[in-house]
Amino acid sequence: MRLTVGFLLNPVAGMGGAVGLKGTDGAVAEAIRRGAVPRSADRAVQALSLLRDDDIAWCTCAAPMGEDALASAGIGRFSALYRPCNPTAAADTKAACRTFLDAGVDLVVFCGGDGTARDVLDVVGREVPVLGIPAGVKMYSAVFAVNPAAAADLIRRAGEVPCRDSEVMDVDEEAYRSGRLAARLYGYACVPFIPERTQGGKQVFEQQDEERAKDDIAAFIGEVMLPETLYIVGAGSTTARILELLGLPATLLGVDAVRNGEVVARDADEQTLLALLDEYPRAKIVASPIGAQGFVLGRGNQQISPGVLRKAGLRNLIVVATPGKLAATPLLYVDSGDPALDREVGDSLQVISGYRIAQRRRVVHPE
Repeated sequence: MRLTVGFLLNPVAGMGGAVGLKGTDGAVAEAIRRGAVPRSADRAVQALSLLRDDDIAWCTCAAPMGEDALASAGIGRFSALYRPCNPTAAADTKAACRTFLDAGVDLVVFCGGDGTARDVLDVVGREVPVLGIPAGVKMYSAVFAVNPAAAADLIRRAGEVPCRDSEVMDVDEEAYRSGRLAARLYGYACVPFIPERTQGGKQVFEQQDEERAKDDIAAFIGEVMLPETLYIVGAGSTTARILELLGLPATLLGVDAVRNGEVVARDADEQTLLALLDEYPRAKIVASPIGAQGFVLGRGNQQISPGVLRKAGLRNLIVVATPGKLAATPLLYVDSGDPALDREVGDSLQVISGYRIAQRRRVVHPE
């Protein structure tokens, strides 16, 4: 049976990531002021271009909310059923979803982040399956494919593969920007599921043994830090503990840069990191995967962009995680936005999980 898909795109999703805003909800003007550029359309085209030859009936929205991405992907036949306002808003996402349901779609596909997922859920509920092409900053919800290529595979096989109940998370972006993670379960959506292609939800680990493990990891990293070397330290409580052990302030949900025992940039954006790498080309990047999801890059740390990664060199990527986090995170993913660079990471990464202790973890690259 021919699949009918309703597709919508949030044109401003993810714009806040590279410029250090940690989200775009309510901050589009500030993101633009900081030089942010739209990225969701490119992410959508990456997925849709893999489906240009598939027999899918596409329903979408006019102009930047869907039509343009389908056309750019080489999909010439679609029905633009909804015309959004300019600029687009959450009300447009909800109205578009109502239009898709009225048209009898089999699947609603959206390109955006957690905020877009909540707007879709408000209307679609569990009436039909939904799937997110990841384009936001955090994406703690479990309704997303792990990357655009995986999204294409899930769309193509929708109706053939099982669906699972997947969490949609409500993250307080104002709290997140101030360095505090305040998240609650918003609801459950029905999502096509293929292992290694459908994202898991974030988990937080706070057990006593985990705190000791963070101290051990921090002690080891502090011991091996090299002089005259720039350390770009990504988001997370494990990485923050490294700076705390050095007696330095840490941005829990941002990216800091240190050199010779001093902070040279706090809560840095992509352009700041690129400038620092011009000044200090000898560099290391310290990152920790999101608990249970397994994303080392591309979720909550878009400041560490493909440009930053290439300047620092992938060989200088240091991954850290506690044993508890690794036990719940059997696979790792990278979704930097540059698929070729992601493949250069290779099929596995060594993860420092204690004092002079490391575990090797498989890295999955859905194609």
